[in-house]
Amino acid sequence: MQLEDIRTAAESAALHPNWREGDHLLALLAKNAGERPNEVAMRERDHGIWQEYSWADYLDIVVSFAAGLEEAGVTAHDLVAVIGDNRPNLYFAMLGAICLRAVPSPAYPDVPPEELAGQLRREGIRVAVAEDQEQVDKLLLARRSHPDLQLIVYDDPRGLSGKDQPEGTVSFETLLERGRARLKREPGLKDDLLSRPSVHDVAILLHSSGTTGVPKGVPLKHGHLISGVRNAAAAGYFRQGEVHMAYLPIAWVGDFTFSVAAALELRFVVNIPEAQETALHDMREIAPTLYFCSPRAWSAMLTRIQVGIAETTRFKRWLYDRFMPFAVEMERARLDGRQPGALQKLRYALGSFLIYGPIKDHLGLSRVERAYTAGEAIGEDVFLFFRALGLNLRQFYGQTENCALAVAQSPDDISLTSVGRPFPGVEVKIDDSGEILLRGDNIFDGYYKDPEATAKALRGGWLHTGDAGQFDDDGQLVVLGRVSEVMHTASGTRYIPTYLENRLKFSQFVKDVCVVGSGRDFLSAIVCIDLQATGQWAQENGVAYTSYAELSQSPAIYDLVQGIIARLNAALPSGLAISRFVNLHKEFDPDDGEVTRTRKLRRDVIDERYRRIIEATYTGDREIEFEAQIAYETGQTGVITRKLTIRTLGEGA
Repeated sequence: MQLEDIRTAAESAALHPNWREGDHLLALLAKNAGERPNEVAMRERDHGIWQEYSWADYLDIVVSFAAGLEEAGVTAHDLVAVIGDNRPNLYFAMLGAICLRAVPSPAYPDVPPEELAGQLRREGIRVAVAEDQEQVDKLLLARRSHPDLQLIVYDDPRGLSGKDQPEGTVSFETLLERGRARLKREPGLKDDLLSRPSVHDVAILLHSSGTTGVPKGVPLKHGHLISGVRNAAAAGYFRQGEVHMAYLPIAWVGDFTFSVAAALELRFVVNIPEAQETALHDMREIAPTLYFCSPRAWSAMLTRIQVGIAETTRFKRWLYDRFMPFAVEMERARLDGRQPGALQKLRYALGSFLIYGPIKDHLGLSRVERAYTAGEAIGEDVFLFFRALGLNLRQFYGQTENCALAVAQSPDDISLTSVGRPFPGVEVKIDDSGEILLRGDNIFDGYYKDPEATAKALRGGWLHTGDAGQFDDDGQLVVLGRVSEVMHTASGTRYIPTYLENRLKFSQFVKDVCVVGSGRDFLSAIVCIDLQATGQWAQENGVAYTSYAELSQSPAIYDLVQGIIARLNAALPSGLAISRFVNLHKEFDPDDGEVTRTRKLRRDVIDERYRRIIEATYTGDREIEFEAQIAYETGQTGVITRKLTIRTLGEGA
């Protein structure tokens, strides 16, 4: 199925007069390969050994795969599914498709077969590229309901090659060799392939989070991506030759923007860890200069540090307790405009030698010059901790629709509450309803086959982000939450659930939380504890447990969570206090449809699935027996009854 509805080249040219026709991702790749053929462009850790690809290798594989892909029947504007973890051949495959003016459509590696089949059907996909047997098996299952899927190209041959190779599958290497043979037969083919893309072509089809239904397709053109990267570079957000680690899901806009678009424009060295499980270990060897992760990931990193300190020697704990609080308070004072004195600087230098430097080195952050976080609000304690280590951690704001690059804090203009100022080339304003509007050449041109959503998002030349915001006294942007999630209690008190939820998640003990209360007399919350952090706390405080469900219902854990909610309540305006809460017996799970793959709440699913629990928080019940459906690895389902405590603030603590 072709992307015929995402504006013609003439319409795109009229909309983006600043774009230059020959300015596209393949031109950048060819330029790098021509000017610096032997310079390392990408590295992958494979069985403990780093395999390197130069810019010349990069170009050769991309063009050869494109030639093989075209011989297999892929044509301009075809959509090509890509699924798996970060792997060089998956990046090469995406760029090979782009070389043909086809459009890669990546999926999250943990997507279940039924969701994957839905994407294939909606997008009429005939060809897919998969990482390994696990992903091929999913595609084969999806093909039962989408027989139009004709070809599956796989990277890792284990379990797939030989006489048992599934019908309609071919290895990446086989297609690559076919392409190389074709390039030898057709001397002018390489130049022809590299000349085909246009700055106005769609380079990638990404997808919205799908919090309210089926994810929307977000087509990003070469011009959008290159404009976004150049705007960010002009603001000092990226620099030439960054050392970058590609570990984010390839279906997320941040990965394609960082690992492909920015890497090609600014000649990054892209490093790919051996597996998601080894990413933190591999990062120590990579020692990136640029590092981004979500607030949730920064918080998890802090939790690991705290757990490690709790388990180390008494002397190391003494050093940590002596220097770390000092550094945090010094950073807090610095953000308040108070500069440290000579003695403080001397003590900090000693702390850098004894504590801060070793922690950064242990985390693989010793060379990071540009550290970022985005996606949701980050906790003050987490933010201050990493800045206290000497990382210039900054917040930024972006969406898939603007290539994830719109607004960021500058290195010397940091705020705990704002996300910064717009990049050069990006305009931001707040409309009368309080919605954040954006304009610039990095803003997409419309959703895939969804004119109604496009008309709603793009009005008057501005992208209506759907986010509520305001400018602080210093002119920096403050993001409050989703406009669609502005709710009112029965008394008419206005609140934004995500604002409250994010602040509860500032605690390392809270992994997820859903605040409810629309049309009700008060607010209540369903809390999912963080097993690692809460389990460590339980161990230190003599609380025995055998499972997540048992730990979640411990009175001591209820006291812990109640204290977290009480601290938030103390900082909230009258009428917005959370009065009752329940600790859920499990985490919210993307496979159960309760959160998206990027862990955004699907409120309609939660409201329906936990309706009895929510009602119980408003009827004054102190506990509820809840029948929870569970799925076994065999595919069978069952029901288990859980007794859940419902706590009123002020009780039991």
